[in-house]
Amino acid sequence: MPKDHGIGASSKRREDVRFLTGTGRYTDDINLQGQAYVHFVRSDVAHGTINSIDTSEAENMPGVVRIFTGADFAAVGSIPCGWQVTDRFGEAMQEPAHPVLAQGKVRHVGDPIAAVVAETKEQARDAAEAIVVDIDELPAVVNMKEALADGAPKVHDDLKSNLCYDWGFVEDNKAAVDEAIKNAAHVTTLELVNNRLVANPMEPRVAVGDYGFANDESTLYTTSQNPHVIRLLMGAFVLNIPEHKLRVVAPDVGGGFGTKIFHYAEEAFVTFASRALRRPVKWTSTRSEAFMSDAHGRDHVTKIELALDADNNFTAVRTETYANMGAYLSTFAPSVPTWLHGTLMAGNYKTPLIYVNVKAVFTNTVPVDAYRGAGRPEATFQLERVIDKAARELGVDPIALRRQNFISEFPYATPVAVEYDTGDYTATMDKLEEIMDLSGFEARRKESEAKGKWRGLGVNCYIEACGIAPSNLVGQLGARAGLYDAATVRVNATGSISVMVGAHSHGQGHETTFPQVIAEMIGIDESQVDIVHGDTSKIPFGMGTYGSRSLAVCGSAMVRAAEKVINKAKKIAAHLLEASEADIELKDGKFSVAGTDKECAWGDVTLAAYVPHNYPLEDIEPGLEETAFYDPANFTYPSGAYACEVEVDPDTGKVTIEKFAAADDFGNVVNPMIVEGQVHGGIAQGIGQAMLEGAVYDAEGQLLSASYMDYAMPRADDLPFYIVDHSCATPCTHNPLGVKGCGEAGAIGSPPAVVNAVIDALASGGKNVPHIDMPLTPHRVWKAMNA
Repeated sequence: MPKDHGIGASSKRREDVRFLTGTGRYTDDINLQGQAYVHFVRSDVAHGTINSIDTSEAENMPGVVRIFTGADFAAVGSIPCGWQVTDRFGEAMQEPAHPVLAQGKVRHVGDPIAAVVAETKEQARDAAEAIVVDIDELPAVVNMKEALADGAPKVHDDLKSNLCYDWGFVEDNKAAVDEAIKNAAHVTTLELVNNRLVANPMEPRVAVGDYGFANDESTLYTTSQNPHVIRLLMGAFVLNIPEHKLRVVAPDVGGGFGTKIFHYAEEAFVTFASRALRRPVKWTSTRSEAFMSDAHGRDHVTKIELALDADNNFTAVRTETYANMGAYLSTFAPSVPTWLHGTLMAGNYKTPLIYVNVKAVFTNTVPVDAYRGAGRPEATFQLERVIDKAARELGVDPIALRRQNFISEFPYATPVAVEYDTGDYTATMDKLEEIMDLSGFEARRKESEAKGKWRGLGVNCYIEACGIAPSNLVGQLGARAGLYDAATVRVNATGSISVMVGAHSHGQGHETTFPQVIAEMIGIDESQVDIVHGDTSKIPFGMGTYGSRSLAVCGSAMVRAAEKVINKAKKIAAHLLEASEADIELKDGKFSVAGTDKECAWGDVTLAAYVPHNYPLEDIEPGLEETAFYDPANFTYPSGAYACEVEVDPDTGKVTIEKFAAADDFGNVVNPMIVEGQVHGGIAQGIGQAMLEGAVYDAEGQLLSASYMDYAMPRADDLPFYIVDHSCATPCTHNPLGVKGCGEAGAIGSPPAVVNAVIDALASGGKNVPHIDMPLTPHRVWKAMNA
């Protein structure tokens, strides 16, 4: 029987009540007394020298409060990068300055040059249009390989070249990998592109700066996935504001997908401007601004080689990737194509030798950073596409080839420096074949052929590293912050509980799932537990939400804090029941003495904690509140197997997804309904990347896909009904909940499944097409089949 409460129950999302009734409180809903509005003047060229900025006419326009340029930020710090990568030669990456407003040069279309603060948004915009910026346009560089050529225009004049770093991993494996590929019975080679994406969360970014002159305190309201990190980066490295004088609040946030992890110039600007003007300053991004100011995702060009022996066992993998950084280093950008990508190149397979090379490149484009999956989709796409190509070249079944090479014994130390603690890849593949009804595929293919369509089947396996940690490891890898998390469990006198968590919910359902965990531990109703998040003044510390870390890391901190609370509550219960603490048991919200009928309710004990009239103060302090910090011992490793069936119209190249199934291993699941929803959303984004989405620049650095007129987002009629299963669970062994994370899986597993299916469909029509780069638009598919 399904559970109706606690861990494992599909409790309805309590936060949806306000979201669906329009009573949520988003950053743009915050309007402060006396606030002014900012409009940014952004570069309309990708690369150029700023000769002058004439603000004279704009300054005299109605409502203008002040106009800021880069000169106003000369004494202010640079927007920092949170991760330093050391290259394969032992040298630190090149790390250019990233000014709040452009100084001397502009480096991508959308680079902010000036900012008008006015009484209304309309007045700020009108005045911005009156500013005259004289720019000498310079040659732009967009193509990564061209950016590394001798004589290429340099994005940053003070750097040696446009190469941020040349990273090799594991460098000690390189010679052995080269030798294994040289001597292999078969080598499959594939060159592919992981297309650049725009995250496009439902809510554009907003920032409101508010300075309190009376106490010299600044507050930033912002659409952020990790307010504590924004406080740390902006306060310490940009504006030099002590943390106790800086509060960052992230209220309801309408989606993030990674793009709201990072510290952006607009956040620093409104905080700076509000201090300078001694009044609140607000900026709300337009969707057009978001396309050229929010960090983009993916954008890798890769050559991958897979070596196999005479029995089709994988012997080596070698990759060379060019990874676009854009014009500046965003907060986590250097880590995405390296430590979040190279460490996953083993996939689900026992390949003994792996070498990964990544060249990170500066170009005159919007900065690129983590987007749902962040490095793991790129690794999975490379590996699963080359395996499918190898199966086709060898004339073997692609599922059988995968099964033959699956890792089967755990823990398993990969040749790329991570250790998988648990998994069962055979079980997830078995489940996939069952729920997808793969035995009936040939009959479905014949039905499609009778309609004049080609039907294809694509299969994909994935593994990802989630709950990014532990701090001592990521510190060695270049992280400039710890990746632990924290929680405070505060029990009120009447027994209700407030839990302050460092994670931030922007669609994940924390306000529902976190109470399920606490309610299960104590045996009380979930309605008695309230979750507080998103305000640095109310929670101890936190590293935010990304990388499917909420339950695995912050949830574990919450469990540890709750355990401390329960242990103290048992001391009080022991006193009330005149028994030994060792004999006290807690079950279903009641404390009892083992082996007796003596008991007292949770509420009796919590009241006694705050009315300590009759227990010895020298042994027990009043109150019932505990804080815990949790630093994981390892990453968690969700995994799964996905299958996609498509129909291709041979006359037009149009692809229709007919069937899609996902079998995932997420470890223990707290709320199955929310997990299913997370998988659904991830698959939609993965299908979007595979078939529709792509940010395209021309040779001059102009973003051609800068609106929804030219950037295709998946709609309901582009997506099938999904078959989703997460019953093949192997619990994580090193966190107290046994959870692994589920938020990114769909976006990781779906793109290669779709592409594999299309290649298979073309083969069924007699077209030997080795690869088509995403997105698989009708034009690209038609062109490939008719080449």
